[in-house]
Amino acid sequence: MTEILAPTRPFAEVIGDPIAQSKSPAIHGHWLERLGLEADYGRAHVLPADLPAYIAARRAEPLWRGCNVTMPHKQTIIPLLDGLDPLAARIGAVNTVAVEQDGRLIGHNTDAPGFIEPLLPVLGDELAPENALVIGAGGAARAIVVALADAGIAITLAARDPAKAQDLLDELAPGPRHRAAALGDFARGGDGEFGMIVNASPLGMVGNPPLALDLSHGRPAAIVYDIVTAPLETPLLAAARAEGMRCIDGLTMLIGQAGIAFEHFYGVDPARERGDVALRAILTA
Repeated sequence: MTEILAPTRPFAEVIGDPIAQSKSPAIHGHWLERLGLEADYGRAHVLPADLPAYIAARRAEPLWRGCNVTMPHKQTIIPLLDGLDPLAARIGAVNTVAVEQDGRLIGHNTDAPGFIEPLLPVLGDELAPENALVIGAGGAARAIVVALADAGIAITLAARDPAKAQDLLDELAPGPRHRAAALGDFARGGDGEFGMIVNASPLGMVGNPPLALDLSHGRPAAIVYDIVTAPLETPLLAAARAEGMRCIDGLTMLIGQAGIAFEHFYGVDPARERGDVALRAILTA
C-alpha cells in the first residue's frame, strides 16, 4: 500500500486512487533533503473502500505526521477526522490532514492559498484582473472559487452543466458579482471580457479531452492559469503565450500548496527558493 512499510522516523505521505502519478514525494523529499531533516515522505494507494481502515491504522502509528489527500478522497475523508480548519470547512474539501500535538487529526485545505500565491504580486496593481473566467465545477474549482472571491475578483464559472456551476457559486460565493455559464459558450469568439482565465478542470490533461476555449474571451494582457500538470505546457498555455498573455502553470499551485502542507507535517518552513528553480528542474526532468 505504501512505500514506507516499516517507518523508523517521522513521516508523512500522499494518499489517493490512483497515486503513482503524484509529484508530492519528489517535492517534499527535495525539501527534506535540503533542510537535512530526519523524516520521510511517501505515498499510499488507498482505495475508497479502504479509507476508514487506513485512517484507523495511521492513528495508531506514532511516527505518522499526516498526509496529503488527492482524488477521490478530498470530501469522503472529512467524517473520519476530528475537525477541520475554517478554510477547509468553508470549501468543503480537505487536501491535507495534520496530526495535532494532542493526537487529533485536523483537515486543512492548502489548495486555495497555493492557488492564489502567484497572483499576490499583481493583486492591487494596475494590471490586476477584476474578473475571471473559471472552467470546471469539480473539487479543484471549489478551492479556486473561494480564493478568487476572497481576493475580490468577479467570477464567471463555466461548466458543461451550468446548473452544477450555479449550485457551487450559491454555496461558496453567493451574490450578484458571480455567475454561471455553459462551457460551450466560450468555444466561440469573444469580446475580451476577462482579465483572467483559469482552467480548474482536467480538460487538456493527458488522457482527457482537449479544452475547447477561444482565447479572445481574455484581454490582451490577461493572466491564463492552468492547474493541469501533465502536460505542464498545455495547449491552453501554449496558445496564450503565443498571444503574449501572462501564463501560470500547474506546478506553481502544486508547489505552493505543498509548502503549506510541509509546515503542517514537519513544523518548519520548507525554505523555498525564489521561483522554486531547482525543484521545478527536478519535477520536469
